[in-house]
Amino acid sequence: MSRSIISTEQAPAAIGPYSQAVRAGQTVYFSGQIPLDPATGALVDGDISAQTRRVFDNLTAVAAAAGGSLAQIVRVGIYVTDLANFAAVNAVMAEYFQQPYPARSTIEVSGLPKAAQVEVDAVMVLD
Repeated sequence: MSRSIISTEQAPAAIGPYSQAVRAGQTVYFSGQIPLDPATGALVDGDISAQTRRVFDNLTAVAAAAGGSLAQIVRVGIYVTDLANFAAVNAVMAEYFQQPYPARSTIEVSGLPKAAQVEVDAVMVLD
């Protein structure tokens, strides 16, 4: 099976040896997005809600570049540096997704790139 690389200037460029997303067949695998402003490459200032919104905006842009939308996301992985932010992240996620919701895991980690508070990766299946 061939694979194609997904890339858009509407989301931050990769900060390492990886792609924003890779499509294999009808499945798109998203790399983790942290709350970087795609125009500046700088970490978004603000609380966990502001950072989470930027992450989901970035994922929305990558999904569009792949020919899809967040409605086609089947799995989300969320990584936070403090599980006390669980409710705030849930509230923001509810702004971006409608039922039926994707499968999800939420994991507390000791640190994320650029001192971000949240990172999200995903899997999307195109129709």
